[in-house]
Amino acid sequence: MADWQEITGGVTAPKGYRAAGITAGLKPSGLPDLALIVSDVEAIAAGVFTTSQVKAACVDYCRQILQAKPSALAILCNAGQANAATGSQGVRDANESAALLAKELNIDPELILLASTGVIGKRIKMDALRSGIPKLVASLSETGSDAAAGAIITTDLVPKTIALETTIGDRPVRIGGIAKGSGMIHPNMATMLAFVTCDAAVSPHLWQQMLSRAADKSFNSITVDGDTSTNDSLIALANGQSRTPAITEMGAEAEKLEAMLTAVCQHLAKEIARDGEGATCLIEVQVTGTHDDLAARQIAKTIAGSSLVKSAIFGRDPNWGRIAAAAGRAGVPFEQDNLQIKLGNFLLLENGQPLQFDRAAASAYLKQAATNYPVADVVATNNSNDLSGDVRSNIKTQRLDNPVIITVSVGNDHGTGKAWGCDLSYDYVKINAEYTT
Repeated sequence: MADWQEITGGVTAPKGYRAAGITAGLKPSGLPDLALIVSDVEAIAAGVFTTSQVKAACVDYCRQILQAKPSALAILCNAGQANAATGSQGVRDANESAALLAKELNIDPELILLASTGVIGKRIKMDALRSGIPKLVASLSETGSDAAAGAIITTDLVPKTIALETTIGDRPVRIGGIAKGSGMIHPNMATMLAFVTCDAAVSPHLWQQMLSRAADKSFNSITVDGDTSTNDSLIALANGQSRTPAITEMGAEAEKLEAMLTAVCQHLAKEIARDGEGATCLIEVQVTGTHDDLAARQIAKTIAGSSLVKSAIFGRDPNWGRIAAAAGRAGVPFEQDNLQIKLGNFLLLENGQPLQFDRAAASAYLKQAATNYPVADVVATNNSNDLSGDVRSNIKTQRLDNPVIITVSVGNDHGTGKAWGCDLSYDYVKINAEYTT
């Protein structure tokens, strides 16, 4: 049993946080496009960012801020324009964004972190941003998490949010998170933004270590299409407002907090994978028997990212040969005679030997995983970049409890790992073929 419980409230569930999301006119659709998260007191800040050599101005900005001082009071996010590959003017736009918000909040600009999402090569619409900042600050609320979650999404069909609570030192401690992501998703971060808030007191170095490890087990273990983005950002704040003793080194309390942080990140990561562009089902790959966990995650991510595996799942075809081929090219040595593959409860390969199985029943298992989330029907009749609020609200809540489970064993060692992805449908091509037109 997990040593925490799920609660409502998202990023405003922890004490001492407010959030807001508004329509500032950045998106041509007229949907919400500007979000803000503010801590009442200066918070310890940590971040994990894209590994791409082509980075958005906000990524370089945040890295510089956090290297100088790992603390922040606010996170500002615009949706609609990525402000990536926009040259020196894009850098000036990012700096001006921070300065505008700092003036409105009456704080130091160096206590503001930035994130952007949207079309690469497009600058932020600064006139809309300038007029939107005062409205955004005025909208800050202790119940504003859902508004913020809705304002950071682009091709997502639904917002992504979670909050968990545990007890440390006889006091409640909470972690909340919101995220966006649907396409251009691949390990080593993805076209995703995730913002996490926590009311525990944690030393800066330890908080960064916790976040990096949590990212490896969550956002770095999902894939939709194999493309890493220019804007990937995972930012976490810890403001100490739970009034628990400061956690400065690993121990029982630190392990509990990190486990809850990892659970928050994994929930958001799975929501991103489940909401992959055009996807009809979530895929979870579980790998065991490697020499260490890193190797197991490497095999799992390779399988989850295989276009052939993803296409077979979309076609409801229990083609285990594609799974075996992906495992074999993952770069992790193992004996073929030790390979075992299961799809759900169907054992397909044992000791490297194919087995007889009920192909029709296995196909039905794949079909069942897609019945609870008819994304294809929605995307086929709507441009996902311009879905109205009514359409979004009518889409069923994501079912994270009904994934396609692929289980692979490659030996008897202690290494284990998981990765998450989604199937590859016709609609993925449709969405991305028409992305800017």
